[in-house]
Amino acid sequence: MTHILALHTGGTIAMSQDENGDVSPNAQNPLMGLQDLVGQDIEVTSEDFFNLPSPHMTPQRMLELSKRIRQAEADGIDGIVVTHGTDTLEETAYFLDLTLDATIPVVVTGAMRSSNEVGADGSYNYVSAIRTAATPAARNKGCLVVMNDEIHTARFVTKTHTTNVATFRTPTFGPIGLVTKEGVRFFQELINQVALPIDDLQAPVFLLKAYAGMDSTLFDALPTDTKGLVIEALGAGNLPPETLPGLQHLLDRNIPVVLVSRCFNGVAEGFYDYQGGGAQLAKMGVTFCQGLNGQKARIKLIVGLSAGKTGKELADYVDNAIS
Repeated sequence: MTHILALHTGGTIAMSQDENGDVSPNAQNPLMGLQDLVGQDIEVTSEDFFNLPSPHMTPQRMLELSKRIRQAEADGIDGIVVTHGTDTLEETAYFLDLTLDATIPVVVTGAMRSSNEVGADGSYNYVSAIRTAATPAARNKGCLVVMNDEIHTARFVTKTHTTNVATFRTPTFGPIGLVTKEGVRFFQELINQVALPIDDLQAPVFLLKAYAGMDSTLFDALPTDTKGLVIEALGAGNLPPETLPGLQHLLDRNIPVVLVSRCFNGVAEGFYDYQGGGAQLAKMGVTFCQGLNGQKARIKLIVGLSAGKTGKELADYVDNAIS
């Protein structure tokens, strides 16, 4: 018998639509009582850990969830399923991926349609996640995201559509596996996996998105207790020249600045050598994070800072090409 712990945190998967078409949290989780759908060889214990809309999730709550999963593995649980709202699902999943050194499967899932809508996808995704968490092949793969019959890594998956049930995609690389009628199949895996279990959080870390004509205003407006900044830069990793004074001021204060691309595909690289170009930004001391989007890079910077990393050690950790 495989024992799976389902930790429910809220979101659309735990909501219903009223007579006016408005969607809100249920007093009772609609996923409770689905044991008959998962098979006789899997025992599921459900725990309402949070009951929050996805935008209410915070890094502190992610840390609480991470600690609960660590305890569950120590207690002998065979696999974990986390149900979550989709707006911030990728951030929570990636936080778990970075902070858990678990060998048991950890699978995050959600829903795009509430439980009483036509074509509701919550129960199906939930059962698919349980099947994945109960599969021995899912061990030692970090945190996984299972949605719409696909298995994605927490590192690279992202929400790509506001309402479509096929919203979760992995740009450039694609899913690493599928949930089929006959079972769970894996076709790829990550090359490197580094875990940093942490007990406290460093904050605040901010995220800014570059745009044409951007200047130093937003950089200069960051509070004095800023611990780090992530910038979604233009193209392959460039900024308007008017941002450079504000950027230099942050670097002079030893505030780590991490740069990703605002593009949907590809990686940020410092090879344009003009004012504001990536080559100049790298010389200034900006860290390029390859392959992550802005929200994921922010999570990684928070975890690295919270683990006590600084200077080159922090830069090497945040640079996704090597960790």
